[in-house]
Amino acid sequence: MKNILTGMRVIEGSAFVAIPLAGMSLAQMGAEVIRFDRLEGGLDAARMPYAPSGKSLFWAGLNKGKKSIAVDFKNPKGRELITQLIQMPAENSGILLTNLMVKGWIDHEVLREVRKDLISITLTGDRHGLPQVDYTVGPALGIPHFTGPEGSSDPIASAIPTWDLLAGQLCVTTLLAAERYRFISGKGQKIEVSLKDVAAATLGHLGLLSDAVLNSEERQKAGNSLYGAYGQDFICADGERVMVIGLTLRQWQGIVQITETADKMAELEKTHNIDLSDESVRWKYRHEITQILEPWFKKRSVSDFSDIFNSAKLTWSRFRSLKEAMQFDDDLSLKNPLFQNVNQPGIGQHLVPTHPAKFSEFDRKSAEKAPILGAHTEEILLEVMKLSEAEVASLFDNRIVAGPNHNV
Repeated sequence: MKNILTGMRVIEGSAFVAIPLAGMSLAQMGAEVIRFDRLEGGLDAARMPYAPSGKSLFWAGLNKGKKSIAVDFKNPKGRELITQLIQMPAENSGILLTNLMVKGWIDHEVLREVRKDLISITLTGDRHGLPQVDYTVGPALGIPHFTGPEGSSDPIASAIPTWDLLAGQLCVTTLLAAERYRFISGKGQKIEVSLKDVAAATLGHLGLLSDAVLNSEERQKAGNSLYGAYGQDFICADGERVMVIGLTLRQWQGIVQITETADKMAELEKTHNIDLSDESVRWKYRHEITQILEPWFKKRSVSDFSDIFNSAKLTWSRFRSLKEAMQFDDDLSLKNPLFQNVNQPGIGQHLVPTHPAKFSEFDRKSAEKAPILGAHTEEILLEVMKLSEAEVASLFDNRIVAGPNHNV
């Protein structure tokens, strides 16, 4: 079945989150993504979380739909094979996606001596080439100091690698832009993206850098409050916690109407000579608003108001653990076309997402399993690189490459 990127071939050499995510996203849109790894596997081959079998769910999650070739990088012949694979002259090939810092081997300048229209995207830690990961970039830029419970002085790092995720998708869009330029001009492109720059740019886009420069006060922690408007968590009579958002005027008016607190909100406005239709005012007086709303939620179980909230199209949700969400939220089930059950070798059948976007001219690509390390080594050598059977046999015999049943 054809997909929107069918015919594009991308060679990926990667570790961690951003680049594996970028390659997987391209594969989910139909690109042929060939990942190369060491014979013993890359840095992610055994990364947590683990399935009960001990196999890496991290690997299975970020490598869906790719092809895998296992090569001995320490052997000059192995490095030569990867170089040749990247330089293959086929149309829509000659694209390298990597965060491996290997000077003199997979450098853009070295590779383009053979493939003049080469496109290479390299993700670095910072713009100086120093190593960084999501969990060092965030603290370096001050984000944990305004994350966490109000009044707390402890910095709180995010459990989700936000900057890796943004960087991965930025690499996808950048690669597609470079490929479009090559299609028009015939010229390749060397692209460098810094993880820290992705985070720094995002802070700039959100106005946070300007806020730090132009205003005297540091941004403070606000717990679960929605910064700049009104949004707050409440504990209900049944012990459940909900998040209720009043960002827009419609959302705010809906909350006030359903909770029957219009008179008390009007009294708050009169007392302080304020207008709560202004979202910044709602932010400033969020504690007073919460004091008015809290009793309403404390007297009611979620089941008492969930249908009413949904009918009014209020923006709200329950707080759930991930296991609870998997049990109760249909969006995390086969009822959502995003998901399918896939039988992953060594892990078994589990719920797997495909690409979230729906294209009007293409059916959604089926969810796919991740390859076993070296699963496609023989196929790539014979069908992509057009080596003879004798050459391929020699590579296997000399342990320069390995397949799924020959790994160390």
